[in-house]
Amino acid sequence: MPITEKTALHRPCYKFLLFVLEMAFGIISRSMGLIADSLDMLADAVVYGLALWAVGSRLSRKKKVATLSGYFQLFLALLGFFEVLRRFLSPSETPEYVQMITISLFALVGNGASLIILNKSKDNEAHIQASKIFTSNDVIANIGVIVAGLVVYLTNSLYPDLIIGALVFWLVLRGAIRILKL
Repeated sequence: MPITEKTALHRPCYKFLLFVLEMAFGIISRSMGLIADSLDMLADAVVYGLALWAVGSRLSRKKKVATLSGYFQLFLALLGFFEVLRRFLSPSETPEYVQMITISLFALVGNGASLIILNKSKDNEAHIQASKIFTSNDVIANIGVIVAGLVVYLTNSLYPDLIIGALVFWLVLRGAIRILKL
């Protein structure tokens, strides 16, 4: 089967599964980085679903889908910054670095494969560009959570996790702004 835009966009279920997995392990391991990445995965699942719905649609619908995707990510970024601030002001236990690293490695493999497929696409329409932006952010976030997990291990501090959580939400915010400018 040839690699097409539709092939790349058949990822909403995968992204939703990663959202559930990362959110569950984020809560269990007390990792803001995993929770941040899980909310980003939720946004991706919604965005990919909307993008799939827009394939073959009028250009105006595709632009509306991209705009809706940008606003949804903007909402999640602001919600996430609030949670990072709350955790910074009320420190808790150090997160479980093994779970942070393991789950993020699993997500990195899937996101890396998705990004390769998307980058092979020659389509430059707004909904495909939005998908590329989201997936690129996911790869960066996964690597960031892995690095944060290693630093948590080395320092026995929760702050590297909070920092990566804030950085993931910054990436989400930046992606939302880029999409809203399309």
